[in-house]
Amino acid sequence: MSPPVAPPGWSRWLVPPAALSVHLSIGQAYAWSVFKPPLESALGLSGTQSALPFQLGIVMLGLSAAFGGTLVERNGPRWAMTVALVCFSSGFLLSALGAATEQYWLIVLGYGFVGGIGLGIGYISPVSTLIKWFPDRPGMATGIAIMGFGGGALIASPWSAQMLESFGSDSSGIALAFLVHGLTYAVFMLLGVLLVRVPRTVKPVAAGPDVSEGVQVSARSAVRTPQFWCLWVVLCMNVSAGIGILEKAAPMITDFFADTSTPVSVTAAAGFVALLSAANMAGRIGWSSTSDLIGRKNIYRVYLGAGALMYLLIALFGDSSKPLFILCALVILSFYGGGFATVPAYLKDLFGTYQVGAIHGRLLTAWSTAGVLGPLIVNWIADRQEEAGKHGAALYGTSFGIMIGLLVVGFVANELVRPVHPRHHHVPAQREADDVRRQQPESA
Repeated sequence: MSPPVAPPGWSRWLVPPAALSVHLSIGQAYAWSVFKPPLESALGLSGTQSALPFQLGIVMLGLSAAFGGTLVERNGPRWAMTVALVCFSSGFLLSALGAATEQYWLIVLGYGFVGGIGLGIGYISPVSTLIKWFPDRPGMATGIAIMGFGGGALIASPWSAQMLESFGSDSSGIALAFLVHGLTYAVFMLLGVLLVRVPRTVKPVAAGPDVSEGVQVSARSAVRTPQFWCLWVVLCMNVSAGIGILEKAAPMITDFFADTSTPVSVTAAAGFVALLSAANMAGRIGWSSTSDLIGRKNIYRVYLGAGALMYLLIALFGDSSKPLFILCALVILSFYGGGFATVPAYLKDLFGTYQVGAIHGRLLTAWSTAGVLGPLIVNWIADRQEEAGKHGAALYGTSFGIMIGLLVVGFVANELVRPVHPRHHHVPAQREADDVRRQQPESA
């Protein structure tokens, strides 16, 4: 599938909506918690078991982005969005079959494995194209698209809850909800497939520096640099800290205030989850746009340094002040989202635009690691503390201390980032020419 090249006069502002149609769809992953209680009740699952499709999906996101990143660069955004559409929607259809037949392994296979591949390919599908269209504002451009992934739960969460209420929360109702998701998201993602375009030449039509100038590093060379692995640690630590709250948000706020005079109701806890999704989404566009002004390294100093401070405030005073708990959690989630949206521009600054999508895909293995690490720390320690007879905020004190430590490690890794050594800059001219030729239509 040849990548469609924009005709003369085509507006670059049509690319972000194309990316959003994909990211808003795959952002449903953040609303998985809506299905956890019905699945546990209908299929007799534990909390750990019901989290497995989400965890596997995040693992496959990182792995498929890493292994598919070069293919995305070679074949273009339309091919990538099509693969994402097929895998993500098929994952829901397999899950629907699994729920209908009460075969949980099919839900894990469908949503976690097949759908997770769609998550990874879909997530990186527009990144390189957006950076080439917006060389003057790469943080803002990628932030707009990746904002959709953070905000997808704002749509999916109430929509899924309403379907489960209408269809029923038994296995047949869950199956029907999965089926509707799969078909609806296929149509919505198709809009992005049809709309996306690449620039006519390697030099974008927008005003900005020629992308053939400056640092240009291949994906193969990038993974051999200390800068790549420093950023890997930075992203992993930032994601672990954010997803640790996000995955257990509703029970966490309920536990924190269970022993106070103002306990949190189930409805209020759901509202808290929605607020976190909004903060996640707002951080992706707000903080990434700010990075265009103050620089990527400085914005990550904010994410990691201020994030550690927010965790400390929650650990010390969170159970005595509900507004403080909520505010700190919202800030942490805004940093979580901002970190995702800023990292493609950080990679562009360090390695150039040549194969930046493939480099980004490899970096997202940090997300796979964090997707397991963050929830594991919070859930495992909370379970152990509960077994020891503790309750309320005491369930989370140790895990929050660990999160602070992780953020400090990320802060140090960010400080170690330096410009890439010139020996990694060279890109073989013939290979670059071949890649450019692939990006042109056959009639060009």
